[in-house]
Amino acid sequence: MRNHEESHKHKCQAGAHAVLATVLSGIVCLLLCPAASAAKPDAAQIERGKMLVLSLGCNDCHTPFKMGAHGPEPDMSRMLSGHPEQLKLPPPPKTDAAWAWVGSASNTAFAGPWGISYAMNLTPDPATGLGKWTEQMFVTAIKTGKHLGISRPIMPPMPWQAYSHLSVQDLKAVFAYLHTIPAIKNQPPTYAPPLMAQQEAAASKPR
Repeated sequence: MRNHEESHKHKCQAGAHAVLATVLSGIVCLLLCPAASAAKPDAAQIERGKMLVLSLGCNDCHTPFKMGAHGPEPDMSRMLSGHPEQLKLPPPPKTDAAWAWVGSASNTAFAGPWGISYAMNLTPDPATGLGKWTEQMFVTAIKTGKHLGISRPIMPPMPWQAYSHLSVQDLKAVFAYLHTIPAIKNQPPTYAPPLMAQQEAAASKPR
């Protein structure tokens, strides 16, 4: 009788350990494999995101411009890759009350009272683009106007205030579409606050 009770006890313990192991492995998978647990975007969501990207003018600033047959036009071979990292710009011209801000010929760099801002890489490149961003980071960034959703304010001329009125579902669709376009490795310069921009301009002057 005693041996039977001990055998039953061991079986219960083994069963409990198996259940615990299954639960723990599920938790680990959720923590380490978020992409696998997240619902994959469908074709309709991606198509919706494409329509929004085209309608909201994302290419106007995030795709470098080139001179075409009829004037400046987006260089779609570098679609949404941001300010070209190899394009080194001189200090921006001085502005005044009448002309408060200026833009580069590539339409990817902008200077004004906020400093100098550069269009970021929106392609899914993991090193220089949105490849390491999560869907939630992207939605929070547009909704709050914070870089990465938690960092510094997003600078002009990015119209995040207008885009923040988009629904969460629409922003998720935009993010889904951006992850389907060709990844381009291109690291735009980081934002330069006013003081830093002034110091860089002073350092570039001939002595």
